[in-house]
Amino acid sequence: MRLRHADGQLVHLSYCTNVHPAEDLAGIVAQLDTYAVRIRRRLDTDVLGLGLWLAAPVAAGLAADPQARRRLRAELEARGLEVVTLNGFPYQAFQAPVVKKAVYEPDWTTRDRLVYTLNLATVLVDLLPDDAVRGSISTLPLAWREPWDTGRAGRAVRVLDELAAGLTEVAWRSGRAVRVGFEPEPGCVVESTTQAVAELSRMDTDRLGICLDLAHLACAWEEPAQALARLRAAGLPVVKVQVSAALAAADPVAAADTLRGYVEPRFLHQTRTEACGGSAGPAGAVDPADPAHAADDLDEALDAGLPGGWRVHYHVPLHAAPAPPLESTVPVLRDALRELFAGPVAGCDHLDVETYTWGVLPAAQRPGSDAELADGIAAELAFARDELTALGLTPAPAGPAGPMAPAPLLRRHDD
Repeated sequence: MRLRHADGQLVHLSYCTNVHPAEDLAGIVAQLDTYAVRIRRRLDTDVLGLGLWLAAPVAAGLAADPQARRRLRAELEARGLEVVTLNGFPYQAFQAPVVKKAVYEPDWTTRDRLVYTLNLATVLVDLLPDDAVRGSISTLPLAWREPWDTGRAGRAVRVLDELAAGLTEVAWRSGRAVRVGFEPEPGCVVESTTQAVAELSRMDTDRLGICLDLAHLACAWEEPAQALARLRAAGLPVVKVQVSAALAAADPVAAADTLRGYVEPRFLHQTRTEACGGSAGPAGAVDPADPAHAADDLDEALDAGLPGGWRVHYHVPLHAAPAPPLESTVPVLRDALRELFAGPVAGCDHLDVETYTWGVLPAAQRPGSDAELADGIAAELAFARDELTALGLTPAPAGPAGPMAPAPLLRRHDD
């Protein structure tokens, strides 16, 4: 969906397709009819945005085949769908029976991660609507926190330099700009905006920036106003926002039985106590890897009996509150959207609803059919749209992006 901010910027709202398991082109196209078209019709919108997830082999195939990219774009346009952002965090097999820490591999010390991301950029510039200002790709925040040393950090710096150079080349070649956003996540080298400033502020911020996942922001116990001010002061642009909510327990002891219903084998559910930020002081006051206040998965947190209130990296549906006594971090989401969009200038133009955990929710909350999943995703998008319109954004029909959208940039002078 498209919305217009008071400053004239076109703001794109999409949902991330990493909730769906297909990892070949035929399966991805089939998803469009099974889910995306149904969602668009339920929302009664003329165009629906997708935050498309392409596994590495699919991305490589599309990057090597311009005709296949044109066919994919035609399939999207025929269904009233558009893509301005890709999720480049999971490399492949994201809906496998067990994912856990494998989602952080390959990391940004490797050329595999570089090649994958540049393949995504090559694909994205051919999928972008003609009136889109730019594209974005979200990616992992360098690596899982261990092993990490100066040697690995140095390799990552060199790979990120190659990434910026590769994105520049894609822009010169295509005339379309793509930015990559590194997504702070619990347990990673970059977990908070404080760590983002420490690790990423020296990179090429014309091409590279931050993907702000609002569930992750909440799990780091960061205050949105402070976090965004920290990024602005460091010159780190927010190139993409993932509109998501995490699971919260004010009293984990009282909620222990309900929390155990969320323990599942596929994804990692990092858990952080309020001592990691919030009332205890600025985010980062407590080492997020400190086992007295953090656990790498929900079952570990329950076994350890971590003290104080918890926030759990478990993306829950935006529009539906968890069963009491659990809560969600939707209040953090609202605060962040207010900081980004209530002012005179929009803080970001790409928003992606990313609840990839529908298939592992407790049985009573889990969709029982494709139609129920489509209904749930549509309800999340409606929730996000309503939050944004309450902040003054207005629906924008598909068509020319208007005077605030510059023409495609960066063609070679000799083209």
